[in-house]
Amino acid sequence: MSEKKKTLTTAAGIPVPDNQTSMTAGERGPVLLQDHYLQEKLAHFNRERIPERVVHAKAAGVHGTFTVTKDITKYTKAKIFSKVGKQTDVFGRFSTVAGEKGSADTVRDVRGFALKFYTEEGNWDLVGNNTPVFFIRDAIKFPDFIHTQKRDPQTNCKSDIMQWDFWSQVPEALHQVTILFSDRGIPQGIPYMNGYGCHTFSFINAENERFWVKFHFKTQQGIQCMTPEEAARIVGEDPDFHTHQLFEAIEQGEFPKWTLSVQIMPEIEAENFRWNPFDLTKVWPHSDYPLIEVGVMEMNRNPQNYFAEVEQAAFSPSNVVPGISFSPDKMLQARIFSYTDAHRYRLGVNFERLPINAPHATKVQNPYQRDGAMRFDDNGGPGPNYEPNSFGGAKEDPAFNEPPLKISGDAARYEQKRGVDDDYIQPGNLFRLMTAKQQWELIENIIKSLKNVPNEIQEKMVVHFRKADKAYGNGIAQGLGLM
Repeated sequence: MSEKKKTLTTAAGIPVPDNQTSMTAGERGPVLLQDHYLQEKLAHFNRERIPERVVHAKAAGVHGTFTVTKDITKYTKAKIFSKVGKQTDVFGRFSTVAGEKGSADTVRDVRGFALKFYTEEGNWDLVGNNTPVFFIRDAIKFPDFIHTQKRDPQTNCKSDIMQWDFWSQVPEALHQVTILFSDRGIPQGIPYMNGYGCHTFSFINAENERFWVKFHFKTQQGIQCMTPEEAARIVGEDPDFHTHQLFEAIEQGEFPKWTLSVQIMPEIEAENFRWNPFDLTKVWPHSDYPLIEVGVMEMNRNPQNYFAEVEQAAFSPSNVVPGISFSPDKMLQARIFSYTDAHRYRLGVNFERLPINAPHATKVQNPYQRDGAMRFDDNGGPGPNYEPNSFGGAKEDPAFNEPPLKISGDAARYEQKRGVDDDYIQPGNLFRLMTAKQQWELIENIIKSLKNVPNEIQEKMVVHFRKADKAYGNGIAQGLGLM
């Protein structure tokens, strides 16, 4: 049976008589201004690209489901975790950080691990990375840090000097640098890396008790990594290797899975913990706060249109649901603002109305926001656009208030750490956990990059490495010819 013929139209629905030739004044004459379809086609083409993300521009995306396997309702009242067996739709976007949209997948870089859970209470966005820590703990440093990961303003090339110069003066970066230049700096593929919420968040239970929480997504496929030589070869053969790999695996029914576990810290214990528990450059040792299993995330459906479902996907740490909330983490506090601000710039003020970003539970979308560019629903219809009102509009509900967070002290600019040695203990511990082979590979990877910078910066970095572990620093110093 033949399919019904489809007629090409303009965006206004007007049938197009000819899509192959433009209208001219005679066979050899100039093109006529009245060829409105030509104008529309070219004008739209000129505007097809929205601004790419400043960071995390290159990514793969996939749909899936999250299934609860263990009861954690004593810690949180979030309905997504309300009972064992409960399933929730989820969309994931997995990215490199520093490169532009057309950059290669198999580079040494942190990977973004952004998840949107379409819960019955609205969307919960967990926007993390494949590492449990980050380079900085205060967002006021973030633009400067990212500038060092991008292109030199004179040469327009990536610069080892810029990044190492920055890191040499920011000791808290050492933990993340150690992870980045280890074998985990280049994953074998998206299914073969862990994901982390990174920040400290909070759970609130039905009794209005607060717990501090960290989220861990452990790959069920196992950690697998590339050697620098393998990664460099693949850059030339298939710069979209990770993107292809994930898409093809899903198409073939090979659905990657991750186990979600949490670390839970009672609210009061944060006051006396060895490290500031809200410092993004630190982990909570599992010996102090062991992993508690929560559920399984399976990614099992590819997008039908990359632009609509991946490029326009907008994640923000500000999107939390009742039972999940924030913490005094300074980086998290800034991301609550900066992510939504970036989306308004890239996609427009109505970005949450796009299908990929709209909550599946439509009843939860009752703001008094109206108008703005590209408003493509009924714009609230005839209903009131102010509150309070006397015409049945949505009202606040005090039942969703969180318990008070105790705050004390003077308003000032504080660094979020507790001791002068804070920035060296965990990187040193991580180095000592590695096998001799892993330590050697880490040192070699660092030397390959650090050898390209001036001696003054090399010497600053060696001081930091030695403070973390003497063998760590001496190995790098020897490789650089500084011993």
